[in-house]
Amino acid sequence: MITPSSYLPLFELIRGEVVESVHFGAFAVVNSHGNTLASYGDPNTTSFLRSSAKPFQALPLIEAGGHIRWQLSQQEIAIMCASHAGTDQHFQVLTAIQARIQATQDDLLCGIHPAADTPTREAMIARGEEPTPNRHNCSGKHTGMIAQARMADAPIENYIDFEHPIQISILKTFGEMCQVDPQDIALGIDGCSAPVFAIPLHKAAYGYARLCDPWELPTQRAKACRIVTTAMMAHPTMVSGPGQWDTRLMEVAKGKIVSKGGAEGYQSMGIMPNGLYPGSPGVGITIKISDGDARGRVRPAVALEILRRLGALDPAELEALAEFGPQFPVKNWRKITVGEARPCFSWEGESLI
Repeated sequence: MITPSSYLPLFELIRGEVVESVHFGAFAVVNSHGNTLASYGDPNTTSFLRSSAKPFQALPLIEAGGHIRWQLSQQEIAIMCASHAGTDQHFQVLTAIQARIQATQDDLLCGIHPAADTPTREAMIARGEEPTPNRHNCSGKHTGMIAQARMADAPIENYIDFEHPIQISILKTFGEMCQVDPQDIALGIDGCSAPVFAIPLHKAAYGYARLCDPWELPTQRAKACRIVTTAMMAHPTMVSGPGQWDTRLMEVAKGKIVSKGGAEGYQSMGIMPNGLYPGSPGVGITIKISDGDARGRVRPAVALEILRRLGALDPAELEALAEFGPQFPVKNWRKITVGEARPCFSWEGESLI
């Protein structure tokens, strides 16, 4: 339930010396031992993970040995966890997977939208090429779901139905990773028509911490977690696209951080063991921007400020990501600086940990 205190001011835009706009939100920072390191707003706020759930949705396929059965490369595993930009490379990687699992893009139930990558979209328009399902940002997830259905000898015509065997398996796995009873997980239908899950922010953060640091999980699941996170960090362009936030963060962090955003202002990140200091456990971070962050500028800036305070990024890494924040000038159409955009949350003390 959302209460008046669920969301607090997170990010503000200053014009001159006046606060012109404020974005509200909440976040939770939890380590792989279940300890809450920090929170802001109400960490019990329940929200849909949207595409931040994709690594969990791919997990049952890998845990069942699907990467071996279908000879999946790290690139191919990464795109199953992706909200990709629809580039020609993404298209080709998906087509190769589909040939192996005896499917085509016509079997995908995600729908169709133009490629998110601007150069790709413009090139397609120039050559008169219409978008197809493999350009959809969720087509990797859907291809993975079909691969799971093939593994289970289940039908693929209705693989997104709530009662389909693979969706039951995905929900069970997600609940176990986040330690939430499946009956307590609110279900919805995502923009791509697949099931989507809503749970408290701190539970989702714990799930990401365990994904990155599965020290207490059964051997097969822990191995699957490591395969998924390694693939995402090794091929960050597959997870989003050239110049995009999730991709750039993982490129710069070089094996320390897993990042996966979702629609309507949701952001999840996982910091790998030893990512904060020698011997530090894995850490999960979930952020929800209450207004949905339509322009996509708030999530990265808030995420960078949290990572900065945690000490997860050094000054050189922060500089490499400066285009995303944590603060940046507001400029008008003549490129004159007229204000500043910046995080506006604080805690007692200088550090989160």
